[in-house]
Amino acid sequence: MERANTIPRLRWPAWLNAAALLIASFIAITALSLQVRPGAEVVAVAFPPWWDSQRAFLAAGSADAAIVRMTAVPSLLVVRPDRHDGLARLREAGVWLVLDPQAITACFLQ
Repeated sequence: MERANTIPRLRWPAWLNAAALLIASFIAITALSLQVRPGAEVVAVAFPPWWDSQRAFLAAGSADAAIVRMTAVPSLLVVRPDRHDGLARLREAGVWLVLDPQAITACFLQ
């Protein structure tokens, strides 16, 4: 009798499970630590990374947000949004992320 040709099964490497868990936990911890605290007057906002500082300034100004500080990244600003729907207007102006400014202080401030 001849042996039948079998197609080998592709297996998921065992180390890939640990790597996926590590990446997922890193993302979850980062998201929780960068979250804006309720009632925060000053927030860090991230515009699209391809925007230059002038475009980010114009977008923040169009949302009536006072610019508190620039960062080393041109599309990341620390602002004081208007009290009435300030964050909603910033999102309409193009903000991708709203972050806690204290969490990014060591990394991105000039």
